[in-house]
Amino acid sequence: MIIRLIKIGSLFMNLFLIASCSIKIHNNKQDSNLDYLANISNHVMTKAEQESITPDEVLQEFKDGNNRFNSGNATIRNHSEQIRSAVTGGQFPKAMVLSCLDSRVPVEDVFDQGLGDVFVGRVAGNFVNRDLLGSMEFACKVSGAKLIIVMGHQHCGAIKGAIDDVKLGNITSMLSNIKPAISMSKNFDGQKSSSNEAYVKFVNENNIRNTINEIKSKSEILNEMEINGSIKIVGVYYSLLTGKLEFIN
Repeated sequence: MIIRLIKIGSLFMNLFLIASCSIKIHNNKQDSNLDYLANISNHVMTKAEQESITPDEVLQEFKDGNNRFNSGNATIRNHSEQIRSAVTGGQFPKAMVLSCLDSRVPVEDVFDQGLGDVFVGRVAGNFVNRDLLGSMEFACKVSGAKLIIVMGHQHCGAIKGAIDDVKLGNITSMLSNIKPAISMSKNFDGQKSSSNEAYVKFVNENNIRNTINEIKSKSEILNEMEINGSIKIVGVYYSLLTGKLEFIN
């Protein structure tokens, strides 16, 4: 009887030790994850980090960020006074995003980026003009950004307005910048109307392509930087419904 009680006691002790080790490992993993998340939420891009990262690595970071955005695992950013103070001495963003004006497209959130990570230029229809080209040259040539993203989006009112040939104040002139994309879409097989979502997307994608071509043809600085591999210029189409990105060739 005594031997049996000793064996049972030994069994319970072993189970206790195993459980204790499991809890310790689990807690260590939790602590490690919390430390990792804290580092991201508190992190501000430095000049050394910006200089060492490649355009392809930045692009992958933005793809991963969009995956976090869509999976509900977006980083909880620390925007405290301490973090705001960290960016007052200079800025070293990784990328420049040219986005539409649309309020439903929160650029930094879409790519899960924080303070000091990205330059954002916005105009209805995400086209380029001299001012935006100058801003891109500043972002890349002067400030060291490694990636330019031209981002169109689903249900774009500017694209629909250009298709419908809207005439209204300064909007008329603004929409003229999108008209080349309509000319590029003549081979669309289907109803060419703003009520046809497939056609609107087709024009939208051509508008992204046209904007990229305009960047390369009208900015010798940016074109040369892309040729020598200092930067990468890509186009993406953002779905309002899914939050996901489609890359435009």
